[in-house]
Amino acid sequence: MRIYTDEIINAICLHMAERRGVKPSDVEVQLSWEEQYGFTAEVWVSGRSQYIIESNILEAIEQYMYKEYNRRVFRSSIKLDADEEFWAEIED
Repeated sequence: MRIYTDEIINAICLHMAERRGVKPSDVEVQLSWEEQYGFTAEVWVSGRSQYIIESNILEAIEQYMYKEYNRRVFRSSIKLDADEEFWAEIED
């Protein structure tokens, strides 16, 4: 299964909203990939910015897959990739 940029962003929004006790609509996310740091995301919650690293993104996807698709996946079975857009390949 593969999920794309919008769903990855939704996963991070839902995850950060739950952790911060705010509504998902109060969270903004910008994904990025850099040679030095790998996959990261800048997250704005209530006007405050924070960067999260790949392991945090994978945690958000893991939780999203369970809540939205009722599928228990582990971080080790999620692979992030990007070209013109971001996607996560999730092994069955």
